[in-house]
Amino acid sequence: MIVVSDTSPVANLIQIGKLELLRGVFQEVLVPPVVFEEIMELSHFGIDLSDFNQASWIRTHAVYDDSKVKDLMRELDAGESHAIALAQEVAADWILIDERAGTKIAENLGLHPIGLVGVLIKAKEKKLIGAVIPAVLELRGKAGFWISDKFLARIKNELGE
Repeated sequence: MIVVSDTSPVANLIQIGKLELLRGVFQEVLVPPVVFEEIMELSHFGIDLSDFNQASWIRTHAVYDDSKVKDLMRELDAGESHAIALAQEVAADWILIDERAGTKIAENLGLHPIGLVGVLIKAKEKKLIGAVIPAVLELRGKAGFWISDKFLARIKNELGE
């Protein structure tokens, strides 16, 4: 299974100490160099990156088609643009992306986006976590992860938590 990630899913899981969930769900994750650099910048905010630095299952993979990245950057930031371009190049099974605009563009390009909540649901299905809602609330509190109360209530109801 080939999985490419944008910055936010990895960065948010680092901030709550649950980066290993990605390994448990996907085994290996590719990130473009721009995403790697954005994650490394978290250290300037006092965020411990030791789990990320030791995660041999997260591999940096270059994007070869700069023109695709430039096209995407008309609407998206650098991390999202590079992640989507890389996902296309490697025919990824999944692209980890949370931002609405990036998700929509990825879908329109035939990719299969999954957000952090989707990752947490998969982690629960694999019995890596007991419940999704406490993890989402931790993401909200510690990482500043944005999720509407309405969507949170819907997830809670659908999962019976």
